[in-house]
Amino acid sequence: MDAHQTVTHSEWFVMELLWESPKTLMELVTALSEQKGWAKSTVTTMVRRMDSKGLITFQTQGRTKTFLPAVSREDVALRETNSLLHRAYNGSVGLLVSAMASSNGLTQKDIEELYAILKEAEGNVQ
Repeated sequence: MDAHQTVTHSEWFVMELLWESPKTLMELVTALSEQKGWAKSTVTTMVRRMDSKGLITFQTQGRTKTFLPAVSREDVALRETNSLLHRAYNGSVGLLVSAMASSNGLTQKDIEELYAILKEAEGNVQ
């Protein structure tokens, strides 16, 4: 996956399924048809594009392809977080946290977790 590529909203649905476990095309079609109302052609196109982007890969057994993620959830989440941080907050973590705090988006548990994260990060600063 290219460092500048992002995972689209629709691609997240496919990735979530594959992070759970590898799936055949028909398993993806069934799940995405039930969850999102997608047609087989939509799923096939999505899988082909995601393969070319390097998001997923497949293994072939006979005539069956089993698809699996080529990138971890953690790597994708970090890339998406950095993208948001730079686009929306000009790279400022302080602005991001300030926006969350001022919108009452932080619980006491969130604040405690942030303190713990910052304390650990402070110990890692050289």
